[in-house]
Amino acid sequence: MGHWKNFNRREFLENCGSLAAASFSVLPSGHRVISDLLEPQNRYAPFEFPPEFIFGAATAAHAIEGAWKEDGKGESIWDNFSHTTGRVKGADTGDIACDSYHRFKEDVELLKKLNLKSYRFSISWPRIQADGRGRANPKGLDHYKRLADALREAEIRPLCTLYHWDLPQKLEDTGGWPNRDLAGRFTEYAEIVARALGDRISHWCLFNDPWAFTIRGYARGTHAPGRTNFLEGLRATHVVNIAQGQAFRAMKAIHPKLQIGTAVGMSHCQAATPSEDDRKAADRAHAFGNVWFVQPAMAGEYPAAFPGPNPLELMGVAPDDMKLCRAPLDFLGINYNRRLLVSAIPPAEGEAATGERQFDAHDGPLTDSGWEVWPHALYELLIRISREYKGTPMEITGDGCSYLDSPDEDGRDRDERRIQFLRGQLFELGRAMLHSSNVRGYHYWSLLDSFEWAEGYCQRYGLIYVDYRTQKRTIKDSGKWYAQLAATGSLK
Repeated sequence: MGHWKNFNRREFLENCGSLAAASFSVLPSGHRVISDLLEPQNRYAPFEFPPEFIFGAATAAHAIEGAWKEDGKGESIWDNFSHTTGRVKGADTGDIACDSYHRFKEDVELLKKLNLKSYRFSISWPRIQADGRGRANPKGLDHYKRLADALREAEIRPLCTLYHWDLPQKLEDTGGWPNRDLAGRFTEYAEIVARALGDRISHWCLFNDPWAFTIRGYARGTHAPGRTNFLEGLRATHVVNIAQGQAFRAMKAIHPKLQIGTAVGMSHCQAATPSEDDRKAADRAHAFGNVWFVQPAMAGEYPAAFPGPNPLELMGVAPDDMKLCRAPLDFLGINYNRRLLVSAIPPAEGEAATGERQFDAHDGPLTDSGWEVWPHALYELLIRISREYKGTPMEITGDGCSYLDSPDEDGRDRDERRIQFLRGQLFELGRAMLHSSNVRGYHYWSLLDSFEWAEGYCQRYGLIYVDYRTQKRTIKDSGKWYAQLAATGSLK
C-alpha cells in the first residue's frame, strides 16, 4: 500500500480507475445540452408553512468571529491557509471578519429583529483545544456558553455545528484528516463540548459539508489545508465517517436526549441527456457528492460511487470499520448547492479517465458567484433524499446566494434578486413538503456578509450587509422580507 502514498489525482485515477464527481467545469460556449429540463418558474403561488416550521440563519465560526488569536485560541488550518500568499482572493483573512466574537450580542439582537427561531453557528475547535488535544480552554467554552445563553434568552434555538472546517493546525501538522488518529481526537473534542454545553444546546450537527473539506482540502487544494493528493482526500473521507460515528455515540452517552445530525453539502445531479450511460453517471455523482457521508452513518456501507467496486482497501477501510461509521442520525442537515449536469462523455485526449464529468448548469439566471438559480432542482433533490432515507427528519442547514448589492445613498440595500431567490427556493421547498418530504426547518446562508473561504470578501451572501471597515450592520431588503415570512409563515 505504501507505493500509493504520494500519488497525485491523475496518477491515482490512472492506477485505480474512475472516480465519480471528479471534474467540475462549465459547458463550452454555445453548447446545448439535450435534456428534459423544466423552464424556471418566474411566479410562485402563495404557500403557508405549518406553525411548527423553523426559520433560521446560519454562520460559521471562522467566517464571522475574528479574534483569531485571542483568549487562548490556537491557529487553525484556515488561519494558516489565508495567511499564505496566493491562497485566498484579495489576500483576505478571517483575522477580524465580522468581529462577532466581540459583537455576538448585537448579532443575536439582529436575529430577533428578523423573527428567526433558530441560529446555526459553529464552534471553533482551536478555540477549545489550541493544539487539538488535551485540556479544554475555559475562555473558549465560556464564550459559547454566553452565546447559547443569549440565544435561549431571545427564544432562539441554538443549532451548533461541532466542525466547520477549522482544524487546529497542530493536528494538520501530524497528518490532518487522512490520519486515522483524527477520529479519536475529534471524538475527544466532541466529548468536551457535549459535557460543557449539552445542558444549554440540544441540537447539534457533527460536521459541515465534509465533502468540501476532504476533497477540496486534500485532493484539489482549493481549500485549507491546500493539499493535492487524491488518495489522501479519499482516505480523509473515511476517517471523517469513522469520526462521525464515534462522536455520535460519545455525545449520546453523555446526554442521551441530544438531537444529533450532520450537515451535508448536496447538489441536484441531473443526467445531461436521457441516455442510460448519463443516468448511471448522474447516480454515481449523487453517491459520491451527496450521500458519501450519509449512507455509512445510516446503513453502515458506502454507496456505489465508482464504475467498478469502491476502492475500500485504498481508502484504508479496515475490517469492522463500517460498524464504527454506523450512527442512526436523529436528523439530516442539507446544505443545498446547485444543479449539476452529469455526463458520461469521455475525457479529453491526454486526461485520465474519470467515468463522468459534471458541468454547472447555466439555463437559469446566475448569481454573482456564477451559480445558476433553478429552484426546481431543490425540489427534485429533497424528493430523492426523502425516498432514499424514509422517515429521517431533514433541515435545510444552508442555502444562499451571492449578490454584490450594497446600501444606497439612503442607507438601504435593495437586493431584490435575493428576495426572488428566496421566494423560489422556499416555494419549491414547500412543494416538496406537500409531497411528503419531512423538512422541519430552513436556514439561510448567511445571516451576515462574511469571510467566504477561498473567495475571501469578494462575495456577499448575507441577509445583513456588513461594512468591514466599521463593522456596521445593515439589514438588507431580503432580510426584511425574510423576517416577514418568519413572522407569518406565509409565502406570498
